[in-house]
Amino acid sequence: MDNFRYYAPTEVIFGKSSEDKTGETAAKYGKKALIVYGKGSVIKSGLLDRVHKSLDDAGLAYEDFGGAKPNPTLEHAREGVKAACEFGADMIIAVGGGSAIDTAKAIAHGAANSEFDLWDIWTKKAPLVKSLPVGAVLTIAAAGSEMSDSAVLTNEKIGKKCGINTDFNRCAFAIVNPALGASLPKNQIAAGVTDIMMHTMERYFIPGSHCDMTDEIAEGLLRCMIKNGAIVCENPSDYDAMCEVFWASSLSHNNLTECGRGKDFSVHKFGHALSAKYDVTHGDSLSAVWGAWAKELYKEALPRFSRYARKVWEITETDDEKAAMLGIEKTVDFFKSIGMPVSLKDLGINPTDEDLKLLSLDATMQDTVKLSRIRPLDAAGAYKIYRAALN
Repeated sequence: MDNFRYYAPTEVIFGKSSEDKTGETAAKYGKKALIVYGKGSVIKSGLLDRVHKSLDDAGLAYEDFGGAKPNPTLEHAREGVKAACEFGADMIIAVGGGSAIDTAKAIAHGAANSEFDLWDIWTKKAPLVKSLPVGAVLTIAAAGSEMSDSAVLTNEKIGKKCGINTDFNRCAFAIVNPALGASLPKNQIAAGVTDIMMHTMERYFIPGSHCDMTDEIAEGLLRCMIKNGAIVCENPSDYDAMCEVFWASSLSHNNLTECGRGKDFSVHKFGHALSAKYDVTHGDSLSAVWGAWAKELYKEALPRFSRYARKVWEITETDDEKAAMLGIEKTVDFFKSIGMPVSLKDLGINPTDEDLKLLSLDATMQDTVKLSRIRPLDAAGAYKIYRAALN
């Protein structure tokens, strides 16, 4: 087991009607909140009004800032930084999913360091030494941003989607009411289930480490998602199953399942390049390439893939290579069963060979970064996986 540092400071308020506690919770962290949300579903559902009432009851001032996009953009976050500074916000509250939360994190960084351009902060050209507290009122189980140390932005002008990892990305608090997931479209729920599984698997398929305790946590989380993810995709009103999915979302991305092993996130790099170019849903971009990635690399990490097959999918095949392939096939079939794309064709795109080469360069930062801890992949290796993911 490798040395590790585990830090998960987020205060989680979990359960039905927990949004009614937003005000009393937020009052611990500030007095003036910029509320960040998306395209208006939180208004239609009445959730934003309930959050407003809770803040009013706690005597907190607030201002709304809507328009967060599914792939959060730099320009919108910059507008939020301006709004936060003009309002004098001393905290940011996201009401929504990962897009709203990542936007809120970016605004918090930019507002606390307004002497620097946000993209310079994001690309580490300017130091990030402070931020504003961020709270999250979660509406969808997916990104895990409510407890993670990561956030992602897309710079539309240059077509680049990238993330930063810092303790300043840790939310001060997260309000988690799984009942809010019942009104989500099934495709969003399925994409969320996929993202949760990917956050876990990107930390699981790391060869050469002995982490039985961390493995057991990750495998249990994946089994829980396979069981309850299928239930909520079919019946979003199943509150008990939705509770499991929402809690798994938080645990999948708060670094718990990487203790002693670290993480890879190469599939996310493939997905980020696709999302930046084609504006596809994040979860869709991951399931579309995972099978091709796994089939390319599994032989070089057979102990990991065969253990995964047996512990997660209960495959009894004794031959490691056969078991590993069965586990990959089971995973791809699961994604199909909940309506997720498992190829670039399924995404509804038809990239040319030149497009694939450009995607490969983007995923590897112009061939300056190697992907995967199983076998380092340069742009040529990334291209091979994109090619295999076409159909």
